[in-house]
Amino acid sequence: MNHWLIKVEPSEWSWAQQVAQKVSAWNGVRNHQAAGYLKSMALQDQAFFYHSVTGKAIQGIVEIVRTAYPDPTDPTGRFVSVDVKTIGSFPNPIPLQAIKSDLSLCNLPLVRQSRLSVMPIDESSWKKLCDWGGLSFQAR
Repeated sequence: MNHWLIKVEPSEWSWAQQVAQKVSAWNGVRNHQAAGYLKSMALQDQAFFYHSVTGKAIQGIVEIVRTAYPDPTDPTGRFVSVDVKTIGSFPNPIPLQAIKSDLSLCNLPLVRQSRLSVMPIDESSWKKLCDWGGLSFQAR
């Protein structure tokens, strides 16, 4: 199983909306590198749900329940969507500043490529961030 981080502005789609809906399409990605990551996602991969722009913090965890399919919001037909299911909320959302202040996390794309909306997360960083957030998820 791979781990990811997906970013969204809470004014576009918030963690509260994700929790209420339970399963949603993750669409609207127009960056080719991020779209490539969406295409790499497999069923049961998990991702951190991150609020960008305002309230910059990891809010919780979602699971990929439908792999890449044509993004219905893309008139060009070049980009894809995935469907995600809410797994759990972090009792302690993890602010970006805390992530940036830990040297062991300095290689995360969240720190190095701040504008990228979909990115991989390595196993040790995944475990550390789950612990910080107050949820422990073991790799399946």
